[in-house]
Amino acid sequence: MNKSSKNVFGQRLKSCSMNPMTGFFRNGCCDSGPDDYGKHTLCAVMTSDFLMFSRSRGNDLVTPIPQYHFPGLHPGDRWCICVLRWKEAHEAGYAPPVVLEATNENALEYVEMNVLLGYAYKEMKKDSE
Repeated sequence: MNKSSKNVFGQRLKSCSMNPMTGFFRNGCCDSGPDDYGKHTLCAVMTSDFLMFSRSRGNDLVTPIPQYHFPGLHPGDRWCICVLRWKEAHEAGYAPPVVLEATNENALEYVEMNVLLGYAYKEMKKDSE
């Protein structure tokens, strides 16, 4: 993880997922760099609708590709996705929830903060009795 990377709140970027291992650099974070033409800066929680939408657009995120150490994704998995694919899914009504603390601040170049806030992922917390 690039320790200088910031999330959309201007704080240190948190990990998106270590299992499955995500990120353009496969470091668990939505870091980006000049070679990342897809801008994999948005940490999303996969949904069936989004996975089907992405497949319909030519990006199959479900089928495993062992030679690239890609396990295939399932609903509930967290994954660093291309911010423009998320924006396209948002416009079509299929955008998945976003883990804002793990979404790179660079995503704000393409999607406004108020839009992302509307998709903020909220983890279910168990009551401790």
